[in-house]
Amino acid sequence: MRQYRRNCDGSVFFFTLVTHERRPILTTELGRCSLRQAIQTVRDNHPFSIRSIVLLPDHLHAVLELPKDDSDYSKRWRLIKAKFTRLWRESGSTEGEITTSRDRKGERGLWQRRFYEHTCRDEADLKRCVDYCHVNPLKHGLVERVVDWPWSSFHRYVRQGEYPPDWASSANWYGDEFKHAE
Repeated sequence: MRQYRRNCDGSVFFFTLVTHERRPILTTELGRCSLRQAIQTVRDNHPFSIRSIVLLPDHLHAVLELPKDDSDYSKRWRLIKAKFTRLWRESGSTEGEITTSRDRKGERGLWQRRFYEHTCRDEADLKRCVDYCHVNPLKHGLVERVVDWPWSSFHRYVRQGEYPPDWASSANWYGDEFKHAE
């Protein structure tokens, strides 16, 4: 059995979560509301702060900071996915295919089983992860300018003066890299 290493308490982590069958549900009104409510509910009982987040139709990226002496991000994501799924199903919305394996494990058809996690090692690594979150809609060709994607913490960073509104666009995007003025 694979061992999933847990890192030091109170750390900052980058995550990628993907919907089951890459269904484009996260940027729908129901998807956004369900995710917002699920995050708020879980955060009330298991605190964490969202350093950055971006919702794309079929996946999300987030940088979360957990409290000191608590590194159980898996529990938080499990609870968020479960609450999202309950809200989604209660609305009468459809799910993806539930295979025999999923059914046997009590899993629904809204999320992929696991998620990608990366521990931010230092401030430079954290900045790369936050930048990656924010540039992702541009990377996927969903917008010409990052500022045009509405479901991103990028707008909070602009209000706080951390990024200029024209930080990244198709004019300065080069495949997997972008060039911007420092």
